[in-house]
Amino acid sequence: MTHPTHPTTNRWSLNSRATRGLLFQAIALVLVALGIWFLAHNTQTNMAARGIPSGFDFLSTPAGFDIGQTMIPYDPSESYGKAIWVGVLNTLKVAILGIILTTILGVLVGVGRFSRNGLIRGLCYGYVELFRNVPVLLQLLMWYIFMVEILPPFANAWSLWDLFYLSKDGFTMPIPARGVGWSWVYWGLLGGLAAAVIWRQRMFKRFEQTGQEGDMVWVPLALVVVLGLVGWLVGGMPTEWSVPEKQTFMIDGGYSATPEFLTVLIGLVTYTAAFVAEVVRSGIQSVSHGQTEAASALGLTPRQTMKLVILPQALRVIIPPMTNQYLNLTKNSSLAVAVGYPDVVSVANTAINQSGRAVECIAIIMLVYLSTSLTTSVFMNWYNARKAIKER
Repeated sequence: MTHPTHPTTNRWSLNSRATRGLLFQAIALVLVALGIWFLAHNTQTNMAARGIPSGFDFLSTPAGFDIGQTMIPYDPSESYGKAIWVGVLNTLKVAILGIILTTILGVLVGVGRFSRNGLIRGLCYGYVELFRNVPVLLQLLMWYIFMVEILPPFANAWSLWDLFYLSKDGFTMPIPARGVGWSWVYWGLLGGLAAAVIWRQRMFKRFEQTGQEGDMVWVPLALVVVLGLVGWLVGGMPTEWSVPEKQTFMIDGGYSATPEFLTVLIGLVTYTAAFVAEVVRSGIQSVSHGQTEAASALGLTPRQTMKLVILPQALRVIIPPMTNQYLNLTKNSSLAVAVGYPDVVSVANTAINQSGRAVECIAIIMLVYLSTSLTTSVFMNWYNARKAIKER
C-alpha cells in the first residue's frame, strides 16, 4: 500500500508563513531605522543652519553647578556626564526603594481587603479609594507641604531616644561607620537572604509534593542572622557606628534623608500601593472558592490557606499588571522635579539651561527611562515564566 506524498515546500519560500513574517519584520525594522536617521539628520541640519551647537561632547566639560543630594562624591568642577550619572543614581534609588516598599504595602492592603475584621477591611478599602483617586502630583505637593510646613524646625526636631530625628531638615538615623569590616557584614546578610529564599522555595516544593508545611519564618530569619554574624566575625567584629549628634546649627553624623527625597518616596509608594492592592485583590478573587473550601477540608488555617494555596495561584494573575505598576512608579519619579529632588530629569534640565543641548539631554532622559523600564519588564517576565514552569 502506497502512502500519498505531500509536496515539499522550500523553507525560505514566500509561500512559507515563517519566511513572510521574518521578511515583514525586517522591512519594518529598516523603515524604523530610516525614520530615526531622517529625524536625527534633519534635526542636526536645522540646528547647524541656525548656529545651535549639537553633539554629546559637552558631557566631558565642567558642569559648574552643585547637586544637593548625591550617592557618590560629586563636585561642581566635574563634568556634565558625572552630574547626569548622579541624577540617574538618585532616580534608581527612588525607584528601587519605592518598588520594594510598594510591594510590601500593596500586598498587605490587598490581603487586608479580605480580612474578617470589619475595621481592617474598611481601612484598607478607604486607603485604596483615597490614594488611588487623587492625582500623584497633587499628593507629592501635599507631602512636601507637610515636610516643610507641618514638621517642626531643626531646633525642635522630633527625636526618638536621641538617635532618630525628624524635622523640616529631613530624617536622620544611625548607620554603621564606613569600613571594610561592615562590608563583610553586608555580604553576610546578602548571603543570608539568598539562603532564606532557597530554603523557602524548597519548603514550598516539599509542601506541594507531600503536604507537609516547613518553617517559613524562623529558619529563614535564622539564616540571615547567622550569616550576618559570620560576616561580622570575618570582618573583625566592627562596632563603630555613625550616630547622629544634634549640634547648634545641624545634626552631625548618621544618615540623612532630605525632605525632597522623603516626599518623592512616600508620595510614590502610597499612590502606587493603592493600585497594587487592587491588583492583589483581583488576583485573589480569581482563585476559585473551591480551593478555599478544599484547604479548609484539609485542616489548613485561614493564614495557611492564604499563604500556601491562594496567593501562589493568584500570582499568575497578579504579576503582569504588577509589572505595569512598577513601570508607572519608575516613570512617575520624573515628577520629583516639582519638589526639587535632583533626579535625572532635574539635573538634565539644569544641564539644558547651561549648555543649550536640549535635544541631547532629552535623548539621555529617554534612554534612561527606556533602559530602566525594559530591565524591569525583562526581570518580571522571567519571573512570570519561571512561575508558570513550576505550576506545570
